[in-house]
Amino acid sequence: MDLYSITSLEVSKTITKAYTSSFYAGMRLLSREERKAIYAIYGFVRVADEIVDTFHGAEQERMLREFKADTYKAIEQGISTNPVLQSYQWVVNSYCIDMRLTDSFFASMEMDLVVDSHDSESYNQYIYGSAEVVGLMCLSVFYAHDRETYQELTPYARKLGEAFQKINFLRDIQSDVDERGRVYFPGMDLQNFDQQTKRAIEKEVKSDFQEALPGIRKLRRRVRLGVYLAYRYYYQLLLKIEKLSPEQLLARRVSLAKRNKILLLLKSIIRFRLGLI
Repeated sequence: MDLYSITSLEVSKTITKAYTSSFYAGMRLLSREERKAIYAIYGFVRVADEIVDTFHGAEQERMLREFKADTYKAIEQGISTNPVLQSYQWVVNSYCIDMRLTDSFFASMEMDLVVDSHDSESYNQYIYGSAEVVGLMCLSVFYAHDRETYQELTPYARKLGEAFQKINFLRDIQSDVDERGRVYFPGMDLQNFDQQTKRAIEKEVKSDFQEALPGIRKLRRRVRLGVYLAYRYYYQLLLKIEKLSPEQLLARRVSLAKRNKILLLLKSIIRFRLGLI
């Protein structure tokens, strides 16, 4: 790769590391080539997410529209002056990522600018476009030349993306309301966020994790450990969330201490080497 492309991928890597330490740690266990591709995907989705989530006071609608147009142009032309889009067009074109995944992703980002609460239909649509398609993009990288296995593992990749997204919804439930005026869980507001509601959501997320795990075990060996580690990190976040009252969850964002991440890493490596995953 030329210097510009290499530098662009470093930008995407830096974004990934800065924004998601848990996901980044898991992806570091992939091969060098696959790591670059996953960083390119994450850097792209993070920039779009920032436009709709944090660029308050700016012309978010216009900025997202222009970012979307620039994305399609970069993919079509195979180059971009935007380093994040340079990386993203590389991964889309190199791994033949279905353009419909990009379409669905932008549809969810556009929803964030106009929808502040969801019913079941819009909730499922949003999660598909904002998270499940990211899992499918990563799966495209892992199985770029094996469409049969890609199709077989598609439901599991979607479930894992769904589980990760719902954990993020729970972690950010207060800030989503305070800073962005959004409630993602259907029919819920902070006034009726009680223990029963919280338990129902946790049960739903735990089911997503359980459905995703068999797919992780079916992944080829060279990518299995990295994905499993990300799974373990997010599942541990769920276990921490379960121990909190609704009031405690609203008061702070749940995270994992560095020592806990190291312990999970060591345990995951041991299980991997023993053939337990």
